Amino acid sequence: MSAVLDASDETVTAMVSVRDLDVSFGSTRVLHGVSLSIETGRTVGVVGESGSGKSTLAKVLVGTVRPENGQVTVDAIDVNGLSHSQRGAFAYRRRVQMIPQDPFSSLSPRRTIGQTLAEALDPVHANVRRFSDQIAFWLERVGLSADMMRRFPHEFSGGQRQRVAIARSLILEPSFVIADEITSALDVSVQAQILDMLAEIKEALGVTMMFISHNLAVVQNVSDEVVVMYRGEVVEAGSVAQIYADPQHWYTRRLLDADPGAPGFSLDL
Repeated sequence: MSAVLDASDETVTAMVSVRDLDVSFGSTRVLHGVSLSIETGRTVGVVGESGSGKSTLAKVLVGTVRPENGQVTVDAIDVNGLSHSQRGAFAYRRRVQMIPQDPFSSLSPRRTIGQTLAEALDPVHANVRRFSDQIAFWLERVGLSADMMRRFPHEFSGGQRQRVAIARSLILEPSFVIADEITSALDVSVQAQILDMLAEIKEALGVTMMFISHNLAVVQNVSDEVVVMYRGEVVEAGSVAQIYADPQHWYTRRLLDADPGAPGFSLDL
């Protein structure tokens, strides 16, 4: 099933539905007429170069950017209908979570990992002792030891911090998770470990996911469908098999030709 659906198609129940989305910052149009749909339990990879609008789309879905036009529904919630306070409210964050690209900057250096995870569970009363069993469970689930909850972010490697960021996002057991370039700063061996671990947890939870990346090889391995963005528009979408074997848009072909893991890659000048 293609990630992009006709707006009149009401036979498909989607976890995420975006229709004719427009976003501008000042006089600059960042997203123009973006439409896509993600079915429950599926992973859609969103690819494109820097500036293509991938991260802005993610910010709309988590509620930190309000669009000018378009319909956005996540887990049966009309995101456009939420007030600013409702978008940031704990009830919405329980359903929608983002795993950040740079976990170090998103983790407070003054809080232990236990305090960070406790705050995710209860922003008002972040009591580590109260949530110690859940925190220990999730640290172990992402491949860390329970006693690491007493440590601070600077005591962890980049890969370990990314595991903490994943635990913080998934400890709420959200319906929809956005992974925004989560392996871009990691070496290849650590990337593989993180992706394998994430895929295993996703399967166990049945979570729906948007996986944003400029790395087409990574997207191919983790996604069911692929959406290609160029200059704020969706230029192509379809199954992984279709996009990688028979790309229709020139920009998709260019991305594949420039990817060392893709069939069309060439070093010939």
